[in-house]
Amino acid sequence: MKNRPITFTLINFTQVFGIIGFFMLFLAGIFIVLGLLSLVWHEEMRFHYFAIALLTTLVGGLLFLRVRRRVDLQLREVFLIVTLTWLCISFIGAIPFYSSGVVSVYSDAFFETMSGLTTTGATVFGGTTESGFDNPNIESLPRTLLLWRSILHWFGGMGFIVLSIAILPMLGSGSMHLFQAESSLLATDKLMPRFHQTAKSLWFVYVGITFVHFIFLWIHPSMDWFHALNHSFSTLATGGFSTLDASVGGFDSVYIDVIITIFMFLAGVNFILHFRLLTGRLTMVTDNRELRFYALVTVLMIIGISLSLWLSGHHSVSNALRYGSFQAVSILTTTGYGTDDYALWPILPLFLLFLLFFSGGSTGSTSGGIKMTRWMIVLRVMGAEIRQAVHPRAVIPVRVGDHVLSDKAIRTVMSFFVIYFLLFLFGFFVLTLLGYDLLSSASASIACLGNIGPAFGTFGPIENYAMLPSVGKWILSVLMLVGRLEILAVVVLFSRDFWSHYSRP
Repeated sequence: MKNRPITFTLINFTQVFGIIGFFMLFLAGIFIVLGLLSLVWHEEMRFHYFAIALLTTLVGGLLFLRVRRRVDLQLREVFLIVTLTWLCISFIGAIPFYSSGVVSVYSDAFFETMSGLTTTGATVFGGTTESGFDNPNIESLPRTLLLWRSILHWFGGMGFIVLSIAILPMLGSGSMHLFQAESSLLATDKLMPRFHQTAKSLWFVYVGITFVHFIFLWIHPSMDWFHALNHSFSTLATGGFSTLDASVGGFDSVYIDVIITIFMFLAGVNFILHFRLLTGRLTMVTDNRELRFYALVTVLMIIGISLSLWLSGHHSVSNALRYGSFQAVSILTTTGYGTDDYALWPILPLFLLFLLFFSGGSTGSTSGGIKMTRWMIVLRVMGAEIRQAVHPRAVIPVRVGDHVLSDKAIRTVMSFFVIYFLLFLFGFFVLTLLGYDLLSSASASIACLGNIGPAFGTFGPIENYAMLPSVGKWILSVLMLVGRLEILAVVVLFSRDFWSHYSRP
């Protein structure tokens, strides 16, 4: 048998950095807007944004000018673009936090930015760092920094790469690989014949639902337009950053709790299903098995947590339903908002809530975590293995709905679970080495890897990550990035084969 020919596939770094340059130009535009708002609001840091925008424009412009039009991207270039883009935005986006003096070290600024961009919602504000510096409370931050945190959430929710595909059709066939590497839409169908049309459709739906949510919040007396805008950005991105130290609970409104709960649930739904619903294809939405499973898990967890809060005497019936449903949906969708200090809850609802740390919303949503489709596949594989043990000679396929899963699909999901839990254990191990107790270490690790934010113990819902040593913040920042990019786009960069200059087709 003859050996297959070797094909040399050098990475086109000029194209890679050129596309990253486009995102730097886009980022510079946002900084200009923030600078103008800072002038209007008479903030002391108003000139910081213009200086950052100028520097970012110069570097980004030089890189982008070298991009060749209509060049198809290789898979290795795609993975490199996605990971480096998110890192670049995080490094540059951290500068306003550091230059303004609201944090004393750059690691705090980077942690806050990565937390915002990956829609994690873990914060360093409101606490004291290991060096004794008192980070300001959230409510005392300049308004432009509060808005910048929410903007990071909102663009990170649907994805900067998906946005680039919508406005840069010159990316050619590489659009598909970029789309799938960032958006967790691997298992979904295209809405349109071209991927840039699909990206436009998704952003259209995303903007539309965000606007509707903004209106519903703004009409309530407890919210002005600024609070409403920030929370609509944060909710649809399933991020969790709030403009109040007490998070959503600071508004103390049943109406606000209900509205945000509903929109958190909607943000956890595949956005392709939102588009199909808006275009009248109701049957394709109601027949979606992942949506049914997601809704079932949501209802069961709301009932279980609310009922246990009531039966334990911790809350009245109405408050148990109010706080239990909000917190269940918040953690399930990896949003991380809070209306109650769940660290004080009895053990049963606390245990149920901890289980949700390993869940996540639907594939194609803005939620982080493992995602419902993967859990469906794992449960189907477990069921098939049990039946195989009873009937060893039978051929038992693994089905999800009417689809028979291939061995490759099953292997991919199982590999994801193995890598996911190894990363969780790695974060857990590092935090224990830094001196934190088991509960705090385990929950913080999964909260950052799953893009949830608040955890338990030292990092509970009314606490923050300010006291964490810098090395811990960098490690958790990496976990946030890996979790948001569905692991593969980052982990593959550490493969020896990725950097080899040849491949066998």
